[in-house]
Amino acid sequence: MSKRVHEGGCQCGAVRFKTTGEPARAIACHCRTCKQRTGAAYGIGVYFREENVEILQGELKTFEFHSSESGRWLRNEFCTVCGSTVSWTLEMRPGVRGISGGNFDDPHWFGITAHIWTESARPDICYPDSIDVHEKALPVP
Repeated sequence: MSKRVHEGGCQCGAVRFKTTGEPARAIACHCRTCKQRTGAAYGIGVYFREENVEILQGELKTFEFHSSESGRWLRNEFCTVCGSTVSWTLEMRPGVRGISGGNFDDPHWFGITAHIWTESARPDICYPDSIDVHEKALPVP
């Protein structure tokens, strides 16, 4: 049985990546950091085990951010040419890598399973009844 493979890249095409298998989850995050990272009302992260993500080409630069609430780090990885955030890792979830949902060649193949940090969401955001909604982060297993 073949594993599901999805590819994508940054806005300019300098960075390309491949994911293998199913994601652990896909989340819409309404925290201030994701809003700043994306320039949008919320960020979409598709999370995989680190070994299921491969950078195929290009160079990534890392920016480490420390949460004012938890003090934990988040490492954004972005294209050195166009600045698009491609992926990130989180101190609170070792061995897991987030991929920016909009950077997949087909950004519609995954389904969002939860909205998090909704306490800082825009007041005009509506959530489908079938999706988990959390005022803060997902609980750590």
